[in-house]
Amino acid sequence: MANDPLDKVHQREREQERMRLRELEAKDLEVESNRGPRPLEGYAGGHTTWASKQDDEAAAEVHAHDAEDSWSESQQQVARLSPNDEAPARKDEEPRE
Repeated sequence: MANDPLDKVHQREREQERMRLRELEAKDLEVESNRGPRPLEGYAGGHTTWASKQDDEAAAEVHAHDAEDSWSESQQQVARLSPNDEAPARKDEEPRE
């Protein structure tokens, strides 16, 4: 079987694929060994004036009252779903005493 031309072609292709994967793994290890911020792909050499501070400022404005709003909505939902006559909210619940 080792002398079969088709087997030789497949063997060579497997070796090439292994070599390609080894090269990619070596590149990955090299990149992962460097800690720090990473540029977006495609924009590695591009200059930008955007700063993370801009994100923080926008988030502080947009999400300033999220916790209070969430708590208020939860309280409204509980009140809306709670029974008024102290009967169980569901048929399989025990009555409240």
